Amino acid sequence: MKTFKLPAFLVLFFFSGSLYAQQETVDTAAFRKIRNAEMTNSHIPWIAHYITDVSGPRLTNSPGFFRAGKWAVETMKSWGMANATLEPWGNYGRGWEIQDFSISMTAPYTQSIIGYALPWSTNTNGGIKAPVAILNIAHMEDSAYMSKHLNDYKGKIIFLTSDRKQIDGDFKPFSTRLTDSQLMKMPDDYMITRAQIDGYINILKAENELLHKLQSAGALALISANGRDGTVTVQSFNGYKVGWPDGLPEAAISGVDGLKIKRLIASGHTVELSLNIKGKFYSDDIKGYNVVGEIPGSDPKLKTQYVMLGGHMDSWTAGTGATDNGAGCIVMMEAVRLLDSLHLQPKRTIRIVMWSGEEEGLLGSYAYVKNHFGSAETGELKPEQAKVSAYFNLDNGTGKIRGIYAQGNTAIKPIFEQWLAPFHDLGAKTVTLSNTGSTDHLSFDWVGIPGFQFIQDPLDYETKTHHTNMDTYDYLQIDDLKQAAVIVASFVYQAANRPDLLPRKALVKEKFVFDGF
Repeated sequence: MKTFKLPAFLVLFFFSGSLYAQQETVDTAAFRKIRNAEMTNSHIPWIAHYITDVSGPRLTNSPGFFRAGKWAVETMKSWGMANATLEPWGNYGRGWEIQDFSISMTAPYTQSIIGYALPWSTNTNGGIKAPVAILNIAHMEDSAYMSKHLNDYKGKIIFLTSDRKQIDGDFKPFSTRLTDSQLMKMPDDYMITRAQIDGYINILKAENELLHKLQSAGALALISANGRDGTVTVQSFNGYKVGWPDGLPEAAISGVDGLKIKRLIASGHTVELSLNIKGKFYSDDIKGYNVVGEIPGSDPKLKTQYVMLGGHMDSWTAGTGATDNGAGCIVMMEAVRLLDSLHLQPKRTIRIVMWSGEEEGLLGSYAYVKNHFGSAETGELKPEQAKVSAYFNLDNGTGKIRGIYAQGNTAIKPIFEQWLAPFHDLGAKTVTLSNTGSTDHLSFDWVGIPGFQFIQDPLDYETKTHHTNMDTYDYLQIDDLKQAAVIVASFVYQAANRPDLLPRKALVKEKFVFDGF
């Protein structure tokens, strides 16, 4: 075989990318310490219990959110972490929690119904009992139809429904893990454009205007139905705003109950419901708060720089926010506990932040970044922006980490591939240049700070637990969370100790965040 040698400068030119990757020194000894500590003495079940079972639902500014936030602050202080506090980020609005709720069918016979009040629902002021009138979603956009039938809803409970006639089949598994072929072709995920957001906002505004007309016409309440097998998605987007007008009392019921009601009405039977909603609003303090804590850096020159990690602490109300996003907070708290308890002395300061207002549009992280680092809208940056090496986020359920989204950062890909190498046996191998959105790392990405979300096995996140009454402790996969804590802690430690800040992408000025609906 004939061979030849390239001049040195050509070798450097052609292989500079791999040489750059080879220069990364991975602290595998520290990684082993982190892994051994987690696998022999994990605190994840205990942290999970307090964030979910003990704290309850964590709607932003609700008592449950503050129970979890104050517990997290005191826990981090007990671990010896610095600057643990509830940090205000600006005005958010009203908290809310349910105090009493019931719904049942009382005609043509009496039967229980699976249902939940929507967050920030107006109260019924005692139980109401009234016949049900169906309003198809398609008719809401037909002004002529609504003008003709508006008075038909006087004294009625409106059932806002679609053309759905049966529950979806259950021939596919609810819970899945990513295959190797899927990991090789990870697409952009959860990405939403500004135009899509604006379009959705306009639809919701039109719906709200119509619902106020129905209320003025004498309608008593509004229900909708979704899901299968008793799983109900329960969410809302408006009522947290101070001054938001009281609308109709609103509840969501199970898809099976909803289909039965539709069939009864279609066959000529009058359906009557009994409904009681009693919630409490909290508006004494309308500021929003994030939960913050730090492990101070040990290097005199690097300790003013930061590596950040976090997930959103707020949740919806029908469950206890276990997979969305108690799981992310559980893992991130365990990660900093591991680093602090092992006395690894990171060179840069490690800062954990658990966000509020994420469910209403990344409000807590967006305001935090704007307060500390700069504006995604104007492109004006603050000096602290240059001191953050990276932000790592976890917010896609309880599944184990399978890799990380590089968010189009080509320079970071070979670095992360080396960091993941010690965890191939745990199933984490993939670094994709694809983007993922709809969670708090975007607030950092928008101002030029490297922000990353880990790739996670989906399990039953989208099929059962996401924003539903099933989002409880029992759907957490504890072993998967342990694996995630090991990888997150290792990534954060490696970023805190490498000689240089992680490479950045060019800053693109565009605002995607929305201030609720």
